[in-house]
Amino acid sequence: MKEMENLRIAASIRKVLIMNAASTIIFNYIGIFVNLFIWEKNHSIFDVTWFNLIMFITWSLAFAGGSRLLTKYTTRLLIRVTAGCGAITFLLLTLLTLDNRLLWIAIIAVPVGIMWGFYAASQNITLSAIGKGGDFEGYFSYATIIGQTVSIINPVVFAFIIKWIGYSGSFILMFVFITILMVVSFFISPITLAGEKKPLFQQMRFSTVFSYPAIRWMVPSCLAAGVVLQFQGLFAIIFTFSVSSDKLVIALLNVLYAVSSIMAMILHRKMTIRSGIWLKVGMIAISVGFLVALFQHSVFLVISNILTTIGLFYFGTVWNSGQFRIISRHTSIEQARILLWREWFLNVSRIGMLILILFVKDLQGVSFLVLLGFSLICAFLVPLFSQKSEDALAVEADNEKLEAR
Repeated sequence: MKEMENLRIAASIRKVLIMNAASTIIFNYIGIFVNLFIWEKNHSIFDVTWFNLIMFITWSLAFAGGSRLLTKYTTRLLIRVTAGCGAITFLLLTLLTLDNRLLWIAIIAVPVGIMWGFYAASQNITLSAIGKGGDFEGYFSYATIIGQTVSIINPVVFAFIIKWIGYSGSFILMFVFITILMVVSFFISPITLAGEKKPLFQQMRFSTVFSYPAIRWMVPSCLAAGVVLQFQGLFAIIFTFSVSSDKLVIALLNVLYAVSSIMAMILHRKMTIRSGIWLKVGMIAISVGFLVALFQHSVFLVISNILTTIGLFYFGTVWNSGQFRIISRHTSIEQARILLWREWFLNVSRIGMLILILFVKDLQGVSFLVLLGFSLICAFLVPLFSQKSEDALAVEADNEKLEAR
């Protein structure tokens, strides 16, 4: 109880968490079963990578477009567009057939990318606008609980549904959750940038947005994090699909990963350790997980995913919280500009990684080993850059105190 009390959050943040829960069900399904649907045709790393590449390119453009829309409309519109694109995605999966497979995959990926981009813009702007200090760690911790709860229930339920009524039936069933997300959009706080006097893109130069050391260290941190996130995100899926083709086994493996993350969360709450240490622990777990995958046996692939999942909990909670604390020091329009650049930096490195992964034919080739080594280097750089940012912020705070005297 004490741990929960320490993470109490504002009512406005709780509404964001409700939105998060509804969308997580949809995104979790897409992350597992739409990727599996694409994988099952040819068991091709290229096909899954191509889907994710088009999705992230679209995501980056949609995030900018969503941020621009917030200068005229509210976050409620963005969530409604997210729900609408979800409906389009599942309609296309149900009805669209093309001889050109790469074109078919690209067409499916575009509305998924718009969903992610608009949702991310809405969530980030909302958090930075209404979150204060401890709200961020509370939000990301609770968001992880929601995400892992969904990750436990969702895959198993939909594995049985797909076995019972097939993919098409499960696509239709997703409209229930899309409807829930649409309804939720009418109740979240209507955050907007419409009241800002200066246009969003008027002062978007890098030197203007990243004008002091603490925030400039966010840039290499985001670039390194994007590499780690994409390597883990894509190969965690492929490792799982390589273990078994049975949908229920795949679902149960995802449950195992979710339980591992929840255990990591409990440990995080029980132990009083500095956030910087937790971030290092997380990145070490991810790195060891990458190395374990080299053994290729299905048991080691599962262990690899467990370790990287645990590492991602600490990464997601600590790294995101630290960056949002810095961002929240700025005005609303400045936050929007920073978040836009931040999303671009993350996605540029993710897109670059996906382009390189297109050339990976199997999990034993030289190209896979080179990308794994590069990801390991980036995993160790993330805590270093984050610490640099915190140190610069501490120096700035000390200077402000001296000036106040």
